[in-house]
Amino acid sequence: MIALLIPMLLPIVVGVLLMVFPPRQRNVMLGIVLAALAVDLGLAVWVALQPEDALRLTLVTVTEGLTFYFQVDTVSKLFSVLVAFVWLLAGLAAFEYMGHEENEPRFFGFYLIVGGVLAALCYSGNLFTFYVFYELMTLTSAPLVMHELTHEAIMAGLKYLFYSVGGAFLVLFGFFLFAAQGADLTFTAGGVLDASAATGVARLAVFLMILGFGTKAGMFPMHGWLPTAHPVAPAPASAVLSGVITKAGVLGIVRSVYYIAGPELIRGTWVQYAWIGLTLVTVFMGSMLAYRENLLKKRLAYSTVSQVSYVLFGLSLLQPVAFVGALLHVVFHSLVKDGLFLSAGAIICKTGRTKVDELKGIGKEMPVTMWCFTLAGVTLVGIPPTSAFVSKWYLATGSLASGIPAVSWLGPVVLLVSALLTAGYLLTVSIDAFLPGSDYDYAALEKHEPTWQMLVPIVVLTALAVLLGVWPGGLTSLLTGVASSVL
Repeated sequence: MIALLIPMLLPIVVGVLLMVFPPRQRNVMLGIVLAALAVDLGLAVWVALQPEDALRLTLVTVTEGLTFYFQVDTVSKLFSVLVAFVWLLAGLAAFEYMGHEENEPRFFGFYLIVGGVLAALCYSGNLFTFYVFYELMTLTSAPLVMHELTHEAIMAGLKYLFYSVGGAFLVLFGFFLFAAQGADLTFTAGGVLDASAATGVARLAVFLMILGFGTKAGMFPMHGWLPTAHPVAPAPASAVLSGVITKAGVLGIVRSVYYIAGPELIRGTWVQYAWIGLTLVTVFMGSMLAYRENLLKKRLAYSTVSQVSYVLFGLSLLQPVAFVGALLHVVFHSLVKDGLFLSAGAIICKTGRTKVDELKGIGKEMPVTMWCFTLAGVTLVGIPPTSAFVSKWYLATGSLASGIPAVSWLGPVVLLVSALLTAGYLLTVSIDAFLPGSDYDYAALEKHEPTWQMLVPIVVLTALAVLLGVWPGGLTSLLTGVASSVL
């Protein structure tokens, strides 16, 4: 169905035109960007409402077995709508933030291009198509990291590229090993490889895929780019890097494990146990590093390292309840972390403060922003009835039901310790923000609240992060159906 190309091509074409023919008036440029993002979200929702069998497209056949093929299933619908929704809100927040930066057409041009590439990634129907757009996502998102073109930004962008390309090489090696098995690498629920005839090579291919895609998801030992890239990128770029682009790595792991290899191929093998071990190490390590970090955006980056590995832990258990919890956390973490980064961006934009120890009393100056920051922090900790409580409940329940020796109880323990550390590195910021102590100079208090362009996205993301915990039934039912199809 050729209409499937429109949500991919529209933002890419508009982004290229924006850089080649930048409008002279800023309001015109912002209107074009907003219209493109809004239309793209509408198209993503339209695709999500269509029957899955009606949305399949073979675009180009490169050679036998290598085709650009697109198809839509429940997973691609979930990820594509999430990407388009977050991209719209973070883009709207960027209108005010980027008003203080140079080269706006270049930023918004690449921002739109990456959005289109991510749509293509979501709709990819086989491993070849997915890999091509995965590489394009890295190449087109690097300019967002390097936008300021300072020495620090360029070095951070290069580090992002080196890690990402290194991870992609692991994925490519795994792709070759998969192809050598002679199977059709079209994404199929439950996998396409025969677990009973599996060899050590096939399992090695899965492990390489997990490590390679895990690089983008920030999994140890390939997590180093996250705390370097986030602090130097503009806050809206940091928000989507953390909230969305890390989830592209998650999607890659879901596709390679559950839609190519099949979970039975690695169940009970060294691959599963090594994967579980890496995720638990990352969950604890990321939380500890976040707790120790004073730079606000870097603290949030380390938090992402930890929280995305909650998702990977749930996937590694190969258990239906944990699988549902993992995909729930994909959605909830995206909303929460984008809200947190945009709140941090509002603070930086309006006050210039970048460190945690500089934020005493900021709640008096920016009450709406900091209340949203606080509610998002409460959600990320997993306090009921917020959304992350639901996803973490599913993850802990799935771990206990997995029956894997030691892991069944160790997983919930690590998640609980990480939740306590999360409270330590997020809620303490809010306490100091609203209760600065007797030495705070109330006479010098000055309001710094951002305009509606930043406040609306922050408030909407925070409200959804909380309310989806109160009414999670529809999303949970949808993902339970996905879990039953792959496990």
